[in-house]
Amino acid sequence: MTVVVARRALWSRDFSLYFVARSVALMGDAMLPIAVTLGVLRLYGPVGVGVVLAAWMAAFGGLVLFGGVFADWFTARKMMIGADLLRVVTHLVIAFAFFAGRPALWLLIVMSALSGLGAALFQPGVNSMIPQIADDPQRANAILRVADAIARLVGPGLAGAIVLLGGAGVVYAVNAGTFAISAACLLALRVRLAPITGSKLIKDLREGWREFRSRTWMWSVILVWSVYGITLFGPSWPLGAELVTKSLGESAFVIGVTGEGVGSILGGLIAMRYRPSRPLFSGAVGMIAFMAMPLVIALRLPLPYIVSAMILAGAAWAFWSVMWATSVQTQVPGEVLNRITAYEVAGSVLSIPIGQALAPVVGARVGADNVLLLGCATGLLGIVVLLATPAVRNLRAVTKAE
Repeated sequence: MTVVVARRALWSRDFSLYFVARSVALMGDAMLPIAVTLGVLRLYGPVGVGVVLAAWMAAFGGLVLFGGVFADWFTARKMMIGADLLRVVTHLVIAFAFFAGRPALWLLIVMSALSGLGAALFQPGVNSMIPQIADDPQRANAILRVADAIARLVGPGLAGAIVLLGGAGVVYAVNAGTFAISAACLLALRVRLAPITGSKLIKDLREGWREFRSRTWMWSVILVWSVYGITLFGPSWPLGAELVTKSLGESAFVIGVTGEGVGSILGGLIAMRYRPSRPLFSGAVGMIAFMAMPLVIALRLPLPYIVSAMILAGAAWAFWSVMWATSVQTQVPGEVLNRITAYEVAGSVLSIPIGQALAPVVGARVGADNVLLLGCATGLLGIVVLLATPAVRNLRAVTKAE
């Protein structure tokens, strides 16, 4: 069954501004890992790259819960603007440090952590903004997912070219510019939400936790995703890249990543048109296709199979992401949406670095292919758990009346 809703004009002034804000910022986000990898690698080697990236993830994962509370206190829009401005400053500092010569490792670590703080303050507001500026959250989420996929498809190559021609500092400067554009667009929005006053930090965190755990469909998914972070999502990137490059070469890995980006665009386009009455059920079924990626890579199949599997994985992930984001935005009351988003984001991402850190060690002992096969099996088992959970399987779509 599908839900049919009457369509209003999506491209309102506010949504258009928000789309520009997110699109340019997503392009900057897609460029940044290349700048960090190539720029820091030349100066401080792989250990330096790992430390700088870990500083960002630690700040983001450790502080995103507070970002949800602050978004309630000061409104999501103000927090997102402040977070963008913070990232403008941190990226400009790094850019000027590269322009001046050899930036100190401690400076890169500190600025990376502050950038992660900015992301932690920004992310909780992403969910709560969509219902305020779009009458059709699913279509809005799908369009933003396509923009994200295009950014991840184009951004790394663009960043690599800029680093080769002008150095890592130029990429950081461009990235600062994308956050400045995002802040300007968010400032121009006409959304005016009243902050929640008279609250206390610990009280609000506890209330957010109560709201989160009271929704079985939500914590069930996040519990499965936490396991995925260690067994599936975390190991897939380092070990998948290792196996593909060793057996087929670096160009094959680049082609595979490109295939994933193409698949993400396809998944977003499908999510624009297909409106299931049970979004999490449909999304979970779609995620079965994601498991083709670790399976095909672990079996060391030829390049056409890898590209096909990466396309399937990208499409499955994009479709699931739209179903999940739309469910959260439409099922959760606006007054607690920021805090609940913070808990679901933290639960989704905090286990991924554990998987990334453990995967190479475990892979060296039992074989990278076996780790990926375990991830595939765990992934399928997680789908079974989700489909067997009534609160997930039976969650109904919510649409706004005309």
